[in-house]
Amino acid sequence: MLAIGLASLLAAGAASAGGALVEFPNLPGQKPTSLAGYLAVPDSRLSAEFPAVVVLHGCDGISAHYIGIADQLSSLGYVALAVDSLGPRGIPNRCGGEGEGQAFDAYAALRYLSQLDFVNPARVAVLGESLGGYAALYAVDRDLAARDVAEWFRAAIVYYPPCGIPAASMTAPTLILIGEADEWSPVEQCRAMVARARPDGAPIALTVYPGVHHNFDVAKLVHGVRYLGYWLEYNGPAAKDAEEKTRAFLAIHLAGTAPGQPTAK
Repeated sequence: MLAIGLASLLAAGAASAGGALVEFPNLPGQKPTSLAGYLAVPDSRLSAEFPAVVVLHGCDGISAHYIGIADQLSSLGYVALAVDSLGPRGIPNRCGGEGEGQAFDAYAALRYLSQLDFVNPARVAVLGESLGGYAALYAVDRDLAARDVAEWFRAAIVYYPPCGIPAASMTAPTLILIGEADEWSPVEQCRAMVARARPDGAPIALTVYPGVHHNFDVAKLVHGVRYLGYWLEYNGPAAKDAEEKTRAFLAIHLAGTAPGQPTAK
C-alpha cells in the first residue's frame, strides 16, 4: 500500500529501464517507519560498487518525470533511488508547505543505498527539484539536517529550489540550476544565499538561465501552464545544458573510478 502511487505509474508504463519498487526503513524516530521509492540499477552489475544518486521530487509528489530521471541516471552508470515522500504519508501534495522532512527521507535513502552490496556508500549524491531542491539544500547544510546524521552526501544538485537558507554552510559541493524568470523560486534568493554562504562550507555553484521559468526540464510543459498562480514552462536549451552540467558535476564529485567499474574496498 505504501507504494501504490508508484505502482500505478509503472503499470501505466512510466518506467522503461526495468527499475523496481522498493520499501526501506525510515530513520529511527522519524514517521512513517517505512518509505517507498523507485530503484534503478545499471544493467551490468558484475562485482562493481556503483556510485549512487538519491532523487527528491517536487511538492506535487512522485511522477513519471522523476522516474525518468532515475532511469537516465542508471543508464549513465549510477544507481538511482527516486524517493516517494508523500505516498507513504498519505499526503496528496506539499505545495505551499515545507521540505525539511523530505531532507531526512533523503538520509534514510542514503542509509538504505549504503547497505546494498553493489553501491559504494562513499560516493552518493542527492538531486532535488523545486521543493525537493530545497530539501536537498537543507540536507547538506551542516547546521540543519546534516548535523543530525553520521554519513553525508558527496555532492548535491538542485534544480530551481527555494533558496531560503541563511548563512549556508554546505557539507558537500552544491550545484544550483535555476531560471531567471522563475516566479515560484525567485532567483534573487539563490543569489543572496550564495553571496552569504559561509567560507567554512563546501562551494556552491549557481547557474542562472535568462528568460527561463520554473520546471524548465519537464518536457510535458512545452506549451507552459499557470499553476497555483505561477508560470511553469519547459525550455529545451536550458534543460539540455542543465543535463550536461549535472553529468559533469556527478562525474567530478563522485569520482574514484568511472561509473560501473569495480572499486577497491
